[in-house]
Amino acid sequence: MHLPEEEIYTHDHGDGNLHAHPHGHSHTQTKAVINRLSRAIGHLEFVKRMVENGRDCTEVLVQLAAVRSALNSTAKVILKDHLEHCISDAGAGDQIQALNEAIDKFMS
Repeated sequence: MHLPEEEIYTHDHGDGNLHAHPHGHSHTQTKAVINRLSRAIGHLEFVKRMVENGRDCTEVLVQLAAVRSALNSTAKVILKDHLEHCISDAGAGDQIQALNEAIDKFMS
């Protein structure tokens, strides 16, 4: 079931099944995430054309690494936004800041 004002996210709760959950509140980084994803999609389409045109494998791999890096950066923005707007409502500000720093180090 899809509610018009809500986005539906699926999560695996450890039982191997995906469960849909409405996620109706807004995030401050939504527009930035959409822009980042659009750029990554365009970049990936370019890489696909490189492969179709028989470009050198090393060039393709370098470009794939750039796409992966862009997606990792986008994931970091999403995760931080989630922490700040979903998790922080629980009042764990200092813990969230420490986790944000750990995420930055882990994903760099």
